[in-house]
Amino acid sequence: MAYAQIKGCVILTVGLQFFLVLWSYMYDDGKGAKPLPRPLQHQPRDGSDGVAIKTQTPRNPEASPASAMKDPGLGAEEWDRIQRALHWGGPDHQVTTVNMSTSPDNSTFVINDLKNTYHVGDELHVTIVAKNFAGVPKRYGGDFFQAKVYSGKQKASVFGEVLDHQNGTYSARFTLPWAGEASVAVRLIHSSEAVLVLKQHRNTDSDRIYFHGYFVGKNPQGARVEERVECNIKWDGVVLSAQRNCCCEYQDARTRLTWQCRKPGTLPCDTLVYHSVGGYRNRMTALEKILLDSKHVNRWLKGDARLIRVIASNANIGVREPCKPGLPTLIPAGFYLNNVWTSFVCGARHFTANDTAQCLKDKHIYIMGDSTSRQWFDFLIQTVPTLRRMNLHTMFQVGPLMAVDVQNNIDLHYRSHGLPLRCFKTPMSSLHYMSNEIDDMVGGPHTVIVFNMWAHFTNYPLTFFTYHVFLIRRAVVALLRRAPGTKVVIKTANTGYKDIYGSDWFSMQLDRILREAFRDVGVYILDVWQMTACHYNTENIHPAPVVIKNEIDILLSFVCPQ
Repeated sequence: MAYAQIKGCVILTVGLQFFLVLWSYMYDDGKGAKPLPRPLQHQPRDGSDGVAIKTQTPRNPEASPASAMKDPGLGAEEWDRIQRALHWGGPDHQVTTVNMSTSPDNSTFVINDLKNTYHVGDELHVTIVAKNFAGVPKRYGGDFFQAKVYSGKQKASVFGEVLDHQNGTYSARFTLPWAGEASVAVRLIHSSEAVLVLKQHRNTDSDRIYFHGYFVGKNPQGARVEERVECNIKWDGVVLSAQRNCCCEYQDARTRLTWQCRKPGTLPCDTLVYHSVGGYRNRMTALEKILLDSKHVNRWLKGDARLIRVIASNANIGVREPCKPGLPTLIPAGFYLNNVWTSFVCGARHFTANDTAQCLKDKHIYIMGDSTSRQWFDFLIQTVPTLRRMNLHTMFQVGPLMAVDVQNNIDLHYRSHGLPLRCFKTPMSSLHYMSNEIDDMVGGPHTVIVFNMWAHFTNYPLTFFTYHVFLIRRAVVALLRRAPGTKVVIKTANTGYKDIYGSDWFSMQLDRILREAFRDVGVYILDVWQMTACHYNTENIHPAPVVIKNEIDILLSFVCPQ
């Protein structure tokens, strides 16, 4: 997923009380910005008649005014709770120079009340102090810090929870889960000033990533031609053109989501055949570029280098109940020791190739999402010798892809989540919305559905992503009602990019929406954020095989808890 390659209605009732997500990094002081309108209030800007039509069939841009989109099950109270979970503090004044921003060289951290020895299971607390480039302590919050305790010798690490006190200081809390020596590491992912830049561009610069549509047909002279134009989603805040009659529009009948492309020079709208990523626009100012350059982003702090000594104890922190739906995500969710992840969420097992085949025996496994979930598809094929990839003559980034194991009666599938998708040139007909795919599934005790969605949505308004998520939730709830034996696993976002197109801060915000939407639905939310944030490998949007192996072990532990 590198940038040149990227990747019946049931309304769910949830509790109205505000829930602070367990893995939240920031303290919500209740002073958020003006609330966003709920996604269900969205209406197409050009005024269509709202009549559902077939997927990828052009619409008449001259149609009459629209009715509102159908509510996918998102209530006003739930949307308010999501917005509060997304709240992020920051500067209360205009940022005019880099010197005003948080300096990774001047900021520091100290271990609070360091003891001579700790026992396994004890907590460790650290204070982080943010300073600007003039060395002056900051008086407001909003910096994006990540912290871990680690041991290079033992190939061990554990993720820490960071709490923002909104005054330039932060607290980090750790559980010490292994015996031996360890150190603390804190890094500044983004200064609060850089987060402000990310916010502004997400809200006003959604077409900084754009797409191409390829129209194929015969021109007036009878010659076969292909015409390429710019395309993008149609949503409030995403403007492809201000001109009337500029575009061809394609509305999906069930999701009511609309894709739009500029009209080609000679061909009609109904000749759209292919889709691909188009390119990237960098509209940042000179100051913004500096705030997001490599000298200011993803930098380790110089802080307390004292060793932490941990000795064994009687605390049995590794024992957990079997993996099942509805378990909360903890901080920490687990830890690495000798490159093996031990979960604190549930009693995850570790699977050999033969164990994997036996676990998946008689199963239909459907994996949907982006290239980070396609890594799971590829890993399972590499792990189980009897799984054979079928050549469906499709584009590997998009799918559909399929592998079968006749001996164990396994069929494994992968399909991308559909538009918007950054990919090589691929047929439009291969791009399916996940909610539609789930609606069309029979489900049952032999069906496992795994999906993720985040990396290709980072540059769009939060309302657009939320609408997508709640369409999927509605489809999942309906599936579980008609086929309650179906196993549904959500793979969370993982860390990776740090730039204006796909920053971890964008990903984390989208991940909060996904978790909030599904926390009471009866699915298993598999946290890979912490697994990728605290591992010693160089961070990559596509994690290393050692990380994928541990992710797959948790997936299989959910499918086969005993």
